[in-house]
Amino acid sequence: MAEKNKKDSKHVVLVVLIVALVVLLGVSAFLAWQYQQKKTEVKEIVEMMEFEKEQLADEYEDFAVQFDGYQTTEIHNDSLVALLTQEQQRVQDLLEELRITKATNARRIAELKKELATVREVMVSYVQQIDSLDRANKQLVQENKEVKQQYQVVVREAKQLEKERTQLAEVVSRASMLEISRFEMIPLNKRDRKTTIYNQILKLQFDYTIGRNVTSKPGMKMLYLRITRPDGEVMQKNINDVFKFENKEIAYSVSKEFEYAGEEISGSLYWLVEEILQTGIYNADFFVDGELIGSFPFEIKK
Repeated sequence: MAEKNKKDSKHVVLVVLIVALVVLLGVSAFLAWQYQQKKTEVKEIVEMMEFEKEQLADEYEDFAVQFDGYQTTEIHNDSLVALLTQEQQRVQDLLEELRITKATNARRIAELKKELATVREVMVSYVQQIDSLDRANKQLVQENKEVKQQYQVVVREAKQLEKERTQLAEVVSRASMLEISRFEMIPLNKRDRKTTIYNQILKLQFDYTIGRNVTSKPGMKMLYLRITRPDGEVMQKNINDVFKFENKEIAYSVSKEFEYAGEEISGSLYWLVEEILQTGIYNADFFVDGELIGSFPFEIKK
C-alpha cells in the first residue's frame, strides 16, 4: 500500500511538471509573439518617421528652390534684400540640421516642422512684397515709357512749330522785303549827257525803282549800291565805306538815304569815274535793311 502511494505521488509530480512545462512553453511563445509584434510596430513607426522626415526635407528643398527663384540683384530695396538673404540662410541651416537629425527624434522633427511653417509664412510675406514691388516697378517702367513717348511727341511738335514759325517768319520777311523793279546804268560825259564813247565816260548813273510794298515798315531807310568790277573787286571811294550784311561788314560803293512810305519810289545813284574803267561785265547790287533787294549786270565797252 505504501508503495502504491509512492507511485501515485510520483505520477502527480510528473503531471504537474508537464503542466508547468506546457504553461511555460505557452508563456514563452506568447512573449515571443508579443515581442515580434512590438518589433514590427516599432519598425513601422520608424519607417513612418523616416518617411515624414523625407517629406519634411523635400518641403525644405522646395522652399530653398523658391527662394533661389527670386534674384536679389533684381530687387532695388536693401532692407528687403537683407531679409531675404537672412531667410535663405535660415532655410539652408534648418535643412542641414534636418538631414543629421535621427528620424526617431520625434520631438526635434516636430520642432523643425513648426519652424518650417513659420518660414512658410515669412516667405509668403516676402513674396507678396516682391510681387508688389515688381508690379510697381513695371508700372513705373510703363509710365516712364509713356512719358518718353509723350516727350518725343512734344519735341517733334515743337520742332514742327519752330519750323513753321521760321518758315512763316521767312515768308513775312520776304513779303516785307523791298525789291528793285527797274534798273538801268547810263554812262555820262562831262556835260552829264549819255555817251557810248568809252574815253568820254566820266560818271556812271544808276537809275532804279523800288517797287510798292505795303507790308514793309515805313520810315527813313539807307540804300547801298555795291559795284563789282569784272575782276571781282568792289569799287570803293573810302575803305571805311562798309555796312552789315549777314553778320559781317562788307564794302559798298555809293549810299543814299530815302524815305519809304510803302509806295513805288524811283531815284538815281552816281559813281564819279576817277580810275581807268575796266571793260567787261560789272555787277550792281542794291541793299536795304540788311537785305539784297536787287542784283543787275551791266557792261562797259570800248
